[in-house]
Amino acid sequence: MTLLLTAGERHEQTQFAALMERGAVKRSGRGRPRLRPHRVAGDKGYSSGTVRRYLRRRGIGAIIPCKSNERRNPRFDRAAYRERNRIERLINRLKQFRRVATRYEKLAVNYLAMVTLAAILIWL
Repeated sequence: MTLLLTAGERHEQTQFAALMERGAVKRSGRGRPRLRPHRVAGDKGYSSGTVRRYLRRRGIGAIIPCKSNERRNPRFDRAAYRERNRIERLINRLKQFRRVATRYEKLAVNYLAMVTLAAILIWL
């Protein structure tokens, strides 16, 4: 899991490439972790040409629904998109920690540390 913090009023899509460069996917069995996943799921906020071109260039499948003003994608996998609720549930569990939900810390470094600690506590 990779955590990356953005400024308060910035869209998270601006950090998409940096986020994709940081993570590694564990292989089943033995071997080095893969540096890119097979597919990436995102909500309509990530439905842009920039993100789709980045994923296509790296050979990663996109499970991102189209916006109402975009052309429909006939290869959209609705069943795989429904699995994205796991991420939403994780965000909700992170927000159960009061420090994460209300952001008591003034510095971004301290807040990222609190989010990391909360994620570790959930994982344990």
